[in-house]
Amino acid sequence: MSTLVYRTASARLESSIATSARAPVIDFQQITKRFGKHLALDNVSLSIEGGQIFGLLGPNGAGKTTLLRILSTLLRPDSGSATLAGFDVVKQPLLARAQLGLVNATMGLYQRLTGRENLHFFAELAGMSKAMTEARCESLMQQLDIGSWIDQKSAGYSTGMRQKIIVARATMHSPKVLVLDEASNGLDVFARRALIDLAHAYAQQGNLVVYCTHIMSEVEALCRHAAILHEGKLLEACSIAELLAKTRCADLESAFFALASARQTPLAEAARQ
Repeated sequence: MSTLVYRTASARLESSIATSARAPVIDFQQITKRFGKHLALDNVSLSIEGGQIFGLLGPNGAGKTTLLRILSTLLRPDSGSATLAGFDVVKQPLLARAQLGLVNATMGLYQRLTGRENLHFFAELAGMSKAMTEARCESLMQQLDIGSWIDQKSAGYSTGMRQKIIVARATMHSPKVLVLDEASNGLDVFARRALIDLAHAYAQQGNLVVYCTHIMSEVEALCRHAAILHEGKLLEACSIAELLAKTRCADLESAFFALASARQTPLAEAARQ
């Protein structure tokens, strides 16, 4: 039943997407989300165009994960709206989800399957034809250099090998948006370079790569534009050059602390003393 639903969604994508070239691929408007008394997101509005690697920054607890869960249709906002590739994530969740690929550091694989079998299984769920699956798999094997071990059982994979298959799995269906959520955690220098190269290549094809991390230096090296979240609020969303100019800081980490300090309330300051 799930496969049929995904195939129906995939078949409708071409006729359903009617946005202009410069229309935002992701559009959050006044998103608010509470968990009990905790305000996880406070009236967040953010629009992001395609064809770039966009940095989503903030410390742990800033609201990044909550925002991404709303984008991926796993959570509903209490108020506000969000669209992905023109699809409303609440009203059109299957169509929105079909345009999203997600990678995070905690994802796993079916260990009794080979890497290739894992990719083919998820391609079938996405409604891809056998020919399309084979072609896409071959392309990703070359991009990520996984051909020599893709037919081994994934139970024996190293962290880097497993993460490469997870990245390949997330992009098998060629989504408009690829979210890399702390995706470089635990990777060695070679696996990390392969991930970065794929992110650049994917963005150059006109897609949007959202690079979500609390490591400011990674975003500064990879992205031209970024958004900074802190305590559920959007502190800034602009080019990194503009951000450094506004804060008169030499690096992104210093700019973050300058923004966070400027928004600090006397009550919050007292609570931390």
